[in-house]
Amino acid sequence: MSVALFEPYTLRSLTFPNRVWMAPMCQYSAETTGPDAGVAHDWHFAHYAARATGGAGLILVEATAVSPEGRISPADLGLWNDAQTEGLRRIAGFLKEHGTVPGIQIGHAGRKASTNRPWEGRGPVAPGGDGWQPVGPSPVPFDEGHPVPTELTEERIREITGQFADAARRALEAGFEVVEVHGAHGYLIGEFLSPHSNRRTDAYGGSFENRTRLALEVVDAVRAVWPDDLPVFFRISATDWLEEQGWTADETVRFAALLREHGVDLLDVSSGGNGGPARIPVGPGYQVPFAARVRAETGLPVATVGLVTESAQAEKIVANGEADAVLLGRELLRDASWPRRAARELGARTHAPAQYAWAI
Repeated sequence: MSVALFEPYTLRSLTFPNRVWMAPMCQYSAETTGPDAGVAHDWHFAHYAARATGGAGLILVEATAVSPEGRISPADLGLWNDAQTEGLRRIAGFLKEHGTVPGIQIGHAGRKASTNRPWEGRGPVAPGGDGWQPVGPSPVPFDEGHPVPTELTEERIREITGQFADAARRALEAGFEVVEVHGAHGYLIGEFLSPHSNRRTDAYGGSFENRTRLALEVVDAVRAVWPDDLPVFFRISATDWLEEQGWTADETVRFAALLREHGVDLLDVSSGGNGGPARIPVGPGYQVPFAARVRAETGLPVATVGLVTESAQAEKIVANGEADAVLLGRELLRDASWPRRAARELGARTHAPAQYAWAI
């Protein structure tokens, strides 16, 4: 009997060994200052290597900043210099060696930048020392107690677009085979998409066409430096979950069609994260319908994420055509070998190192 979750999947020339993928999740574990700021080290290697030997078909390395001020926290990974490229090369090489496709998410935190690590309270880190002044589409703070971001000029917007392209080029040099543009969770690109955070009156604000302009310019810049035979992903919040003045599911579907025209190969569908009085009906698979709708109405391949925890649940999502792959987050933090366990439960097989063969 065929098990959809463990069938190979091909985008462009790249074949993924299965549809169980690791979602990008920040580790907040890099050095914060000095020559090693943003550089991956032993923690990152051990973390990602364990999930590769656990059978994941794709690992998307955590949100990696395109510039120092683009970090969510001072302890985030970066891809703006050669030392960071080299730090990630070892990780990408190990993943590929052990049968997992190496991918990386690149992003800019925008008005949500310069915050503490979660276990330190998530609050803003003030300029001076480790912190800096955040930027955004408009001078609208993320939340109470957060600083008013500096509104980006069009010149700075063009500079940031170039930084995304530079980071993608470095990712390729490091050996990654998938690059994902982070446009979700209220970070910079998502801030431009949503009228909740974007109050501009120039070419980057107001209409749907203007609010999506930065995202498409970044995608074009990344696609221009990324090989034609390798896929580009885009992560989106399908809705802000705001009743008024937020990004909506209808806009996501409309935008997905544009992303496809601009060379995006798969939409990684999440939701929320842009602040405001959001009411999110969290439950098992609560974001799957957004991904399924994009796939059905645009034909763009999708991956879904959010409280997918059981092997039978994940198999049903893929087998029913609601998504082309599932992205696991917290489940892979709890159990690095979730893919191999799911394969056993479903009567399938996935890759594993020879050293673990007797445990399959």
